[in-house]
Order: sequence, then structure tokens, then C-alpha cells
Amino acid sequence: MPFDRKLSLNSPVQYLKGVGPSRAKLLESRGITTVEDLLYYPPFRYEDRSAVTPVRDLVAGQMATVILSVLTTGLTRTRRGMAIFDLAGSDESGLFHCKWFNAPYLSTDRVFRPGLKAYFYGKVEQNRYGRGNLQMIQPQFEILPEEEASSQPREAGKIVPIYESIGTLNPRLLRRLQSSALGVLGEAIPETLPASVLERTELPDRGSSLRLTHFPAKGTSLDELGRFRSAAQQRMAFEEFFFLSVGLAVRRKKTKALSGIGFRVSEKVRTAIKTMLPFHPTSAQKRVLKEIVEDMKAPVPMNRLIQGDVGSGKTIVALQAAILAMENGYQVALMAPTEILATQHYLYTRNLMHRLAYRVGLLISGQKSKEKADFQQRIQAGEVDLIIGTHALIEGKVEFSRLGLVIVDEQHRFGVLQRFRLIRKGASPDVLIMTATPIPRTLALTLYGDLDVSVLDELPPDRVPIRTSLFGEANRPQAFEFIRDRVQRGEQAYVVYPVIEETSRTHLRPAVRMYEQLSKVVFPEFRVALLHGRLPSQEKEAVMAQFKSGEAQVLVATQVIEVGVDVPNATVMLIEHADLFGLSQLHQLRGRIGRGGVQSYCLLAVPECVTEVAQKRLDAITASNDGFTIAEADLALRGPGEFFGTRQWGVPAFRMANILRDQTLLEWAKREAVQFVEKPGSLEEFKRVMEYLETQWKRRYALSQVA
Repeated sequence: MPFDRKLSLNSPVQYLKGVGPSRAKLLESRGITTVEDLLYYPPFRYEDRSAVTPVRDLVAGQMATVILSVLTTGLTRTRRGMAIFDLAGSDESGLFHCKWFNAPYLSTDRVFRPGLKAYFYGKVEQNRYGRGNLQMIQPQFEILPEEEASSQPREAGKIVPIYESIGTLNPRLLRRLQSSALGVLGEAIPETLPASVLERTELPDRGSSLRLTHFPAKGTSLDELGRFRSAAQQRMAFEEFFFLSVGLAVRRKKTKALSGIGFRVSEKVRTAIKTMLPFHPTSAQKRVLKEIVEDMKAPVPMNRLIQGDVGSGKTIVALQAAILAMENGYQVALMAPTEILATQHYLYTRNLMHRLAYRVGLLISGQKSKEKADFQQRIQAGEVDLIIGTHALIEGKVEFSRLGLVIVDEQHRFGVLQRFRLIRKGASPDVLIMTATPIPRTLALTLYGDLDVSVLDELPPDRVPIRTSLFGEANRPQAFEFIRDRVQRGEQAYVVYPVIEETSRTHLRPAVRMYEQLSKVVFPEFRVALLHGRLPSQEKEAVMAQFKSGEAQVLVATQVIEVGVDVPNATVMLIEHADLFGLSQLHQLRGRIGRGGVQSYCLLAVPECVTEVAQKRLDAITASNDGFTIAEADLALRGPGEFFGTRQWGVPAFRMANILRDQTLLEWAKREAVQFVEKPGSLEEFKRVMEYLETQWKRRYALSQVA
């Protein structure tokens, strides 16, 4: 396709004038493959070049735009060979200098010549070697053509968008590409939002919003633009939230319309639950169980998330739901992300249910082939009631006899499609998802918009808040002495390291080497065990059994113990190089202690100097034990993209919108979406929205399907 004016939003960006094959590859690295993708790549800030300041009014420290007539130019080199291009220019009020470092092309290409007029934009600085004169270093510029009076400068005298560079595509080049795209499309930018929603919300149309997002009108508030609060920017963010919310609402509506299992609550169910319970449940556990039971009694599939802090009792609530399913003659599948966590669930469940007749089994990849094959046959024959496992549960060879309830633990460690693959092994089973990574309410609206959410916001009454403190490098011996003192009292301790073995980052202490030092030099009087992700499954189980029984008193480990390890006698945790761990990770690790009603201590060993961001993480973890507070702090520090880390969360890939910044807008868009799905302006309008979603859902939002 040649470069011409026949391009549409769906045209490959390669054919936009100024792009071509090589630049198209750069753009593709940011997910920009079409002209529409390019227009949805927003500026991250704006510069106001609309006001031209006379030279006499310039003040050191300000960002300013000046128009200068070029007087002289010159290229000099420092003793070390650095090229400095110096331009002297003037306006009617005075003389001014601009300098560029390492830009000899400005001289050799004769970019400037005496008599030319140009706009210069940059920070005004004091010239230390010019007797009080002011100057700009590395200013951006735009040369005005000879017929200046009748021309309209591209950038100067305007509010200019600043884009994040994409390889060699700098902000200036990206501005030109955006301008080119908008010029080619003209008025041919179709509306996406339904007319009824536009009328109700009074939001501007899509075409003008895209233009004003990239090239704001003169006089637009720079403060509003910087906070992404202009009417055009808000409309574009609203659009993304709206379509995501419509998709989730449709998916939820379709799920509710499916025929599911209507479980019956009998006296036998109540008796079995009372027999299993090891303690009196908290009020939060009772409330959440009631919500789950009401869902399971209804003849439609349950889709519920249990969200709660570490130690809040999610597993015991899920197992009560499992009893309801099993007493109705159905199988239950509990999927965990790691073999250690799956094994811990299996041992914990088997111990809890030893007085009941349920058949509980474990299926993990580390099992021998014949053992797995035999167990799979028993599952298919209906000879196992509760099957606990890892990703092994979703293998093609695994078939259930009568799957009624699916429980997924630590959902964020699985892909969305993996969850669906397990669900499809039954006929519309109920689904219960658990996460110990608290998610702020607004994020939950986005992540789990198709789920009902239950929150366990109460810890068991015997839990004592963990005391968390920092230990500098010089104080590590005191940390070891503290561990020795607690272990001599009959308690147990974890020592956590960020890496297993030596790496190129030689300053890091690896778990394997430190295990040797701790067992032979630091704690020779104690039994020290080692646990990390590369150990064979059986060896991991053996190590955990030793630690749980008290045979091993100190466990040296990596973050493999982050979830699923429950040893009530463990009261101390030392985390080495704590500044390298994420905030949620530190909180999850800390959650392995403080489970036995005894005062517990988390010791964070850090170097004398840490980065500013690391210090904020450490301050947050030492200030609070509350997972929701920590999750909010983590989100604020890292932003939504980093907070989730990978797309396996099922997090939509927003382009204009930002979940953290635009929380109010998200809730507004969600309300409008739900209203639209329930009462669209017309059937034709609803069809158009669904057609748009079908084509955009996966590409725009990185999600698997609308419904």
C-alpha cells in the first residue's frame, strides 16, 4: 500500500508517511501496529510553548520560549574533545545564547545561518562564564521559514505534547507522526461510544478528543493536561474503562443465565463442617461462608473471589464450601500454583478431615508417571472426592467424574485461560477463587468485574501483630543472636535469601552458601535445613516435614516459602537483602510467622545505603501489618503495570486510562456500562458495541474473550 490519503484507523502504521518498515518495527515493540494504535499512544506530559518571552524578561530557572534572530554560530571543542555548538541570537530586547553539547552536525550541516529566525524552548540558566548572561542548554528549536508572517509554526507558540521515546523515535518525530495520522484521517474517525451514553455523559466525540489529547488548544490548562483531566483526555480514558466494563458485565450476565448446580444444605452438611472446624470461626469467616452458601444454593454457576490477608482463614472457608459440594455427591478440585503449596494444602486438608469419610488426593507434576496415571483413573472413576494439585490438574489426561466445585488459590499466579481450562472439565461447576494479595477496591472492579467479591477483613483473635525492624550490615550479628535466643526458647526461625546460588551480582549472599555457613559456623548447635525451588518434590516435602515437626529448628530458604507454609512454632524471620524484595513479597514472607499466638519478629537485613524507592518500601513494611494498607502503598509506589508484573493476572492493557490515577472515572464508566447492558438505547446500538468489542477485546485489552 503506497503512502496516500486512503489510510484508515485499521491500516498498518507502516504505510503512514514518515514510518516505513524500520520505524514500524520500533513501533511494534510498543504494541503499535495500526494507525489507531499510534493515536492511542498518548503524551506523558505537555510543555507550554504558547507564550513567547522577550529576552529582557527571562529569569534563570524558568522554562521559556524565545524567538531569536541568529547573529553568529561557532563550534569549539574542550580538551577532552567534546564538541560545543554555540549560537548567539537576539530579539528587540537583548542578546541571548543557546548551546548544544556533542552536536557537531548543527555546524557541519549548516542548520543555522545569520539572519534566520527560530523558536527556542528550554530551561533558562545562568552562564557562569558570560558575566551574568543567561543561556539555554540543549534547547528544542523550530526554524521559521522566510515567509514567517503567513506561516504557522508546527510546535512553537503552542502547547506541545511530549511522548516517551521509542528507540530512535524521539518525542519530536512522534509528534510529526501523530500530526500526519490525524491529517490523513481528517474527519474519518468513527465514534465508538453509543449515542445514548454520549448524550447522558455529555462527553466530547472521539475525533476531537483524539486531536485535543495530542495537540491541545491554546489556552488549555497545563495543570489539567498534566493530571490527565482535560475533557478530551477524560473522554479517551472513559472509553477504555467503558468497553472493558461492558465486556465484563456481558460476561457476568451470560454466566448468571447458565444452568448450574443447586446444592442442598442438609443437617449432614452442618454436622460435617462442625466436625472439621479446628477453631471457632471469626465473624468475617461466617459472613463470607454465608455469601458462598447462598451462591452455591442457587441453580446458576457461582463465580466468587475470596480476598483476604495472610492468615485470615481463606482456606478453612473454602474447605467448608468443599464439604457442601462433596455432601451433594460432587467432586472438588483445588488448584495451587506451586507443588509446595499444593502439598501443604493436601497435608492440612487430610489432617482436618481425618474424622470424615472424604477421599482426598494429591496430583502434582513431580509424581512418578505410573502413580499419576493410576490416580487419574481414580479421579475419572469418581473414587476421589477432593483433588488437590498444581497445573497438573488441567492436563488433557485429567478427567473428572462429576466436578461440582473448582477452587483456585493465589489466582494471580495463574493465567486466566488456565482457570477456564480447569472449569471446562466440569459442567458449569461453581468457582471459588482465593487470593492473599489484597487488591485495592477500584482495582478489584477492573480485575474481577465478572466476579462477586468477598473480603475476609478480620484475623483470628489469637494473632499477635508481628514486630518488624531493620538491621544494617553492621548489626547482622545481633540479628543472629536474636534468632539464637528465640530458638533456645524452643521456637523456630526462617532465614530468607533472594537467590539460590552465586550470581554475577557478587554482593548477594546465596541461600546454598549461607546454609553451609549458618549450619556449620553460626548455628552449629541447631539443626539447620535448606529449602529452595530447584529441590526435587520429594526432597522439598521431606524438608518441610522436618521443619514442621520441629526436627529442624532453622530453615534457610528462598521466596519459595512465600505462600502455603504454615508452622505455628516459627516466630522469627530474617530476610537478607530485604531492599531487593517487593513490598507485597515482603508482606507475604512475613505472613509465614505469627501463626501460633506468640509474639513474632521479622528482621530485615539491609545495606547501609539503599535506593529512595527501596527505603519507601521498607518504611511501609515496618509501619504496618495490614495487607490492604500495604497493597495500597505498593500500588502507589509501582503503579498498576508494575504492581501486577505480567499479563497472566488478566490485567487489561490500558493505553489512555490509568487505574491508579483515574479511579473515579473507572467507577463512573462501570456504572454507565452496567446501565447500558441492562437498558441500551436501542438493539442496533447494542449490536454495534458488541461488534466493536468482539474485534477489540483481545487486542486492546489483552483478555481472552468477551464471554
